[in-house]
Amino acid sequence: MLAKTLFGFEEILAKELRNLGAINVRPGVRNVSFEGDTGFMYKANLCLRTAIKILKPIASFDVYDERDLYQKVYELNWDEFLTPDTTFAIDAVVHSESFTHSLYVSQKVKDGLVDKIRDDHGRRPDVDKNSPDIAINVHIFKNKCTLSLDSSGESLHRRGYRVATNIAPINEVLAAGLLLLSGWDGQMDFLDPMCGSGTFLTEAAMIACNIPANINRASFAFMKWGDFDTALYEKIIESSLNKAREFHYHIYGYDKAPSAIRKAQENIDQANLGEYISLKRENFFRTEKIESKPLHLVFNPPYGERLTVELEEFYEKIGDTLKRNYPGTAAWMVTGNLEALKYIGLRPSRKIKVFNGKLESRFVNYVMYSGSKKGKYLNKS
Repeated sequence: MLAKTLFGFEEILAKELRNLGAINVRPGVRNVSFEGDTGFMYKANLCLRTAIKILKPIASFDVYDERDLYQKVYELNWDEFLTPDTTFAIDAVVHSESFTHSLYVSQKVKDGLVDKIRDDHGRRPDVDKNSPDIAINVHIFKNKCTLSLDSSGESLHRRGYRVATNIAPINEVLAAGLLLLSGWDGQMDFLDPMCGSGTFLTEAAMIACNIPANINRASFAFMKWGDFDTALYEKIIESSLNKAREFHYHIYGYDKAPSAIRKAQENIDQANLGEYISLKRENFFRTEKIESKPLHLVFNPPYGERLTVELEEFYEKIGDTLKRNYPGTAAWMVTGNLEALKYIGLRPSRKIKVFNGKLESRFVNYVMYSGSKKGKYLNKS
C-alpha cells in the first residue's frame, strides 16, 4: 500500500507505520510505501496522524500514449472491484512528458473502465464525484502508470471533530506532523498561546493520550467496498482504543478573540477532549508562564496572508514575551512569512522547512532556558 503525506513528514509517517506494525516500510517523496493485511489498512486509516490518504495499488504497467493507456485499462479484470451498479470516481496525478493533463488521463482511464464493463455486462457503471462507492487513483510517473483504490475517501485531515473554523485554520495533518516534529509526547504541560479554533490543542491531546487520530470520523471509502468486514473494523477500533493512556499534565489554549475561544471549545467538545484542555481569553503578550516546571509551546501566529497584522511590531512582541515571561520553555512556531522571523530577536535552535498548503513555511524552535542560559539565545546582530 501507499500512504500519502505532506512534504517533510515522510520519516515521521514511516515511524508511525512501523510502530503500528507495517512491514517493508519505505519512505518516498510525499509518500511512504508499506505492506499489511486488510485489518492493517483499516488501522492505518484510523490511527495514522500524518497520512493524507491510504492507497491500495491494484495494477501497474508501462504506458506511452493515450491509446496505450486506454487499452491497458480495458484489459484489466474490473469485475474484482466494480459491477455495473457500482458508482466510481477517478483522480489522476501526472508527472510525465507523454501525459501532461491529469483530467485527460482521468477521462481515458474512465473510458477504458466503463467500456470494458459495458462490453462484459451490457451496462456501464456511473460516475459519482461526490460520494462514489469506489474511488480510483491514477498515478503516472514518466511512463509508469499505477492504478490504486483509495481506501480513505475524503482526505484524512478531515478528522471529524472540527465543526467550527476561524479565518486561517491549520490543516489537522500539518498540525499533528508539526507536533511530532517538535518532539511532543505528552510528558509535560502544553500551551498554544494563539490557539484559533484549537487544532494544535486537539491534536496535542490525542497524541498525549494515544487516541486514534480519526476516531471521530464517520466514514472511510473502504466501508463501501464489497469485501468490507464490519466485525474486523470494530475489533480494530476496540483494540486501538485499548491502547489509550493517561495524561498527567495540562494543555492550555489562549486567544484574544472571544469568537476563537468559542469555536475552539466547540471543536474540543466534539472531540470529547474537554477534560484535558483548558481555554482562556488572553492576549499572549500580557501573559507569563503559569508554573516553573517545563512547558512545551507550539503556535501558528498570523503572518499577513489572511490575517492582517503589523508584522515587525507583532513578531518583536513574540520574541520579547518568550524571552521575558517564558523561561524553561521549548517554544515552536510555524510561519509562512520568512521575513517576519528576523523580527523575533531570538536565535532559533532548529529551523525546519515545511509547507502550509502551497506556501513555503518554516517551523522554528526557540529554547528559552531558565536563569542565565536564556541570554545565550538572544540574537545580538
